[in-house]
Amino acid sequence: MKVALTTLGCKVNQFETETMEGLFKKRGYEVVPFEECADVYVINTCSVTSLGDRKSRQIIRRAHRENPQAIIAVCGCYAQVAPDEIKAIEGVRVVLGTKERVHIVDYVEKAMHEDGIQGTITDIMQAKTFEDIPLYDSPERTRAFLKIEDGCQNFCSYCIIPYARGPVKSRLPEHVRREAEKLVAMGFKEIVLTGIHLGAYGRDLPEDVTLADACREVLSVKGLKRLRLGSLESIELSPELFQLIREDERFCAHLHLPLQAGSDKVLRDMNRHYDTEEFARLIEHVEKEVPGVAVSTDIIVGFPGETEEDFQQGLDFVEKMNFARMHVFPYSRRTGTPAAARKDQVDEAVKKERVHRMQALADRKSEEFHKSFIGRDMRVLFETAKDSITDGLTDNYIRVYTDDAVKCGDIYTVHIDKLWRDGVFAHCVR
Repeated sequence: MKVALTTLGCKVNQFETETMEGLFKKRGYEVVPFEECADVYVINTCSVTSLGDRKSRQIIRRAHRENPQAIIAVCGCYAQVAPDEIKAIEGVRVVLGTKERVHIVDYVEKAMHEDGIQGTITDIMQAKTFEDIPLYDSPERTRAFLKIEDGCQNFCSYCIIPYARGPVKSRLPEHVRREAEKLVAMGFKEIVLTGIHLGAYGRDLPEDVTLADACREVLSVKGLKRLRLGSLESIELSPELFQLIREDERFCAHLHLPLQAGSDKVLRDMNRHYDTEEFARLIEHVEKEVPGVAVSTDIIVGFPGETEEDFQQGLDFVEKMNFARMHVFPYSRRTGTPAAARKDQVDEAVKKERVHRMQALADRKSEEFHKSFIGRDMRVLFETAKDSITDGLTDNYIRVYTDDAVKCGDIYTVHIDKLWRDGVFAHCVR
């Protein structure tokens, strides 16, 4: 039996798809590319935006056209918050939310022999424990994602994820270490810790456990070359984390700290738990504590009620920050969130124009950051090769290209020569 899996959305979703792929392999299924004809299709959906919902529906229908007899299993955030919409799509035979994926193969095989739609959607708000599904074998990547937390209780006014993922649930520290040991044994040089609300790791555990403790568990694994953190809230940076980043050279000098808006009024409307002055102070502290650190961020443009003055305040604030990379998104109305119910939605044409202006600033800030490293030696984990060019990342998340003979999955010291594409071009020095 052939199974094909695909992922929409974040790195957490990508990790979860890899664990489900392992469950199918353990049962003897052959995993094939999603574009091929398969007996089973698994679509791990995203519901961060209405566009994510639409893409999910399109992919489900495409799979059904490819093989009308196939079992189509749909899981993830969109399936959790809108299961009836998923069940109404022709060809869907299994629907799971963001829990019970450990049983996905059982539900698929039940669907092969019984009529109707299989699966279960649990009350995610009552979920209290982390669904711990170990990786079965090595994903085909050079960096390994390790999910250590699920759920979020921030309830930002634009975000559906707390309703799709439920409250904070943390992986036990000893299980974090066990999975890290397995990943290093598979040959991975870098592990990226991921979670829906990563900075909240440990809050649900009976012991006094924090994200810094999870990092220590991973850093204790012999053979690990790099540890990187996924997205964090700036207000959750602790002195313990700073100390680890400073003292252990394997801890990557890169932090992704979502700003979301550079206007205090918009931040309040978003139900974010800081203002621009506090955010700037935290970033200044980060740069002082970790020299050369790369801080990347997310910006949402066109939030309901955002005036031209609000947007200009955002541009002015970003101009003062030393962001290495910015992900700029137009606000997407998400049914079921407070922001979607507001009457002061920003016109789509205005949003598009503001995204263009913010993205232009983001590109310039990124170029300035990259330019500051020309002439320096950096360590690079190379990842992909195409047409005699190989590229990879420095520990502070600069994309580096070279035409030297390097092996993907290995770390090399390079000399940065010039700006190139979305990063820099370099040559190996040893």
